[in-house]
Amino acid sequence: MAAAPRCLFSVASSPCPSPAFSSFFLSNHHLSSSRSALHGWPMLRYRNLDLLRPSHGYSAHRRIRIHAPLQMHIRGNTTATGATTDKESSLIEWTRKDNRHLLHVVYRVGDLDKTIKFYTECLGMKLLRKRDIPEERYTNAFLGYGPEDSHFVVELTYNYGVQKYNLGTGFGHFGIAVEDVQKTVELIKAKGGKVSREPGPVKGGKTVIAFVEDPDEYKFELIQRAPTPEPLCQVMLRVGDLKRSIEFYEKAFGMQLLRTRDNPEYKYTIAMLGYGPEDKTTVMELTYNYGVTEYDKGNGYAQIAIGTDDVYKTAEAVRVTGGKITREPGPLPGINTKIMACLDPDGWKTVFVDNADFLKELE
Repeated sequence: MAAAPRCLFSVASSPCPSPAFSSFFLSNHHLSSSRSALHGWPMLRYRNLDLLRPSHGYSAHRRIRIHAPLQMHIRGNTTATGATTDKESSLIEWTRKDNRHLLHVVYRVGDLDKTIKFYTECLGMKLLRKRDIPEERYTNAFLGYGPEDSHFVVELTYNYGVQKYNLGTGFGHFGIAVEDVQKTVELIKAKGGKVSREPGPVKGGKTVIAFVEDPDEYKFELIQRAPTPEPLCQVMLRVGDLKRSIEFYEKAFGMQLLRTRDNPEYKYTIAMLGYGPEDKTTVMELTYNYGVTEYDKGNGYAQIAIGTDDVYKTAEAVRVTGGKITREPGPLPGINTKIMACLDPDGWKTVFVDNADFLKELE
């Protein structure tokens, strides 16, 4: 049986009959582009809202060899003030103790039925729920490997009449853990899916991986692992300053740096961050490509949603650590679910939702 509708996390998606709710989470529909002065990224205007697009685990103990140019890039930055205030220290400490977890990721697709078929038949996901909003001209579908209240899921959005999106260069891929990459790839090929990287060891490592693409060309990395409670295990985004991003996600979002890996031969470094170990929870994979400081975010990928016990203190933590608030914390009109939205230093959007309000919505 599908999980109870989880409307409060959705961007332009809610099974609750609340126009006010839908009118906030507008990053899925009513698209019109303009330009933003912030980093020069495209901005999407939605009615009265201008939004820029864009349980801790273990830590690794092995020594990482850092490429010299990258070492300067990672270690050469300082904070604007050069010191941490008592207020900032208190907020940072609170974010680490807050009850946070990744909820879902939102992105847009051009053919919802075709995408659902690919995810269910090729990737083994389940369609958890689907909702059409004809007055707003969009449809949402939630898919994953378990109920929404206990698993990380994807929220697909189809905007009436929009068949193609620009994925940009900033979004990387989603990661899915499978027991046998080769068999999974063979199944996907048999179903007519596109394999962009054949099974084999990851560059600079031993883990067997492959890359496949969905009908909208979103990439999925298949990662060979033992059975895991959270198969939908990664969201990879590219960033322009890895040290800055790691500090922000640790301090503002309360994530733990699980490990880093530098690959000087291929000129990139990754950092894995999250609220639990990689083999049991979904994590963020931030990638820094040597010398690249900005990316085109396109208009396909939208945002990540994270649960929190206090959206107000979360907003304070985001402010003091350099993030940008795009929706002030507070209740959504009509349903009183408290949320806040922000941008990280690279302009990637995240929405935080009050955990207690979420449980009330489920009831």
